Amino acid sequence: MEMPQYPIGRIVSGSEASIRAAYEEFKQLEIDEVKVLESGEDPYGEYRTTLASEAPVSGSGTFQAGTRQTLTFAPSEKPGWWIRRMDLPEQLDTEVHVKNLWTSAQNLVLRSGSPHNYLRMVEHIIALKLGLGVDNVLIKVNSGDPPLFNESSLPLVKAIEHAKIVKTETKATYITVKEPVAFGGKRGDFLLFLPAKPGDKKLHIDCAIKWNTIIGTQRVVFDASYDTFRYASLARTNATLNQYRFAKTIGKLFAATRNWGYDDKKILIHGPKKYYTKQKAQECFEKPSGKYLEPIWHRATLDLMAALSLTGADRLCGTVVSFRAGHTQDCDAIRALYRNNLLTQVE
Repeated sequence: MEMPQYPIGRIVSGSEASIRAAYEEFKQLEIDEVKVLESGEDPYGEYRTTLASEAPVSGSGTFQAGTRQTLTFAPSEKPGWWIRRMDLPEQLDTEVHVKNLWTSAQNLVLRSGSPHNYLRMVEHIIALKLGLGVDNVLIKVNSGDPPLFNESSLPLVKAIEHAKIVKTETKATYITVKEPVAFGGKRGDFLLFLPAKPGDKKLHIDCAIKWNTIIGTQRVVFDASYDTFRYASLARTNATLNQYRFAKTIGKLFAATRNWGYDDKKILIHGPKKYYTKQKAQECFEKPSGKYLEPIWHRATLDLMAALSLTGADRLCGTVVSFRAGHTQDCDAIRALYRNNLLTQVE
């Protein structure tokens, strides 16, 4: 495809000089994989969707190794996604929205009401909202610790498929940014948000990463669609070999990693010159060029699209460009869009 050019637009945060320098570096990156749609129509249809039935899915605890945790997707009449702690019946449901984001330091934690009414590591769950085009969902859990899987979020996708996505009688609503806006970081990273073109209801994403390991630079361009997200949902969280060794040794002393449920099957471990935990299930990410694109697909869908799903009950459309950004910058950008009144309804 022809290399896209993007306007930087209004600088909301960060240094303009830094953003422009990072953008020049970004423009030089080759695109490793493209999955775009020809039509401007929303691939999820013009009506809001929910689930036909409930579907539970179980796995080992993410933060409580040795436990078994269950998450249930259920239909919802309320617009948007909601989290219900079944073990805290006195608490109200937590809306999946940036206003209820507690922290994004290491993973996204949503919370409302009581400090105990939270769910950790929600990014790999709520990314399904925009990724699969399911608008109204109730998530039932019995603790703040979600289940973890060897195949990343694919078991969650399969649970949604089992529950079956169905149309409601209410038309979908859309939001986009009012103008091109940019958010810059302190390490040559940036996010750009561009308005949807007239008549185009798609969410278009151009995402790139840069690591000083075997991962190197990777870039994908795609339109959010069911098939693309299902393909990418296999992509696991990644960590360097040193990070993984730390978590499994000295990290036992710290609360954040003491009961970490990740093992060498559930995480992609990489070093300066090799990957240590390639799995047969993830062979689809091995490309003829020799690049292994599991890291970028995880970043672009299960991380970035999770933050984009924090825009509430509306479907986000337009273009999002990301280079070297992470959880906190993603979420800060979404929060800033609301704080600066930069989002608008699409007629």
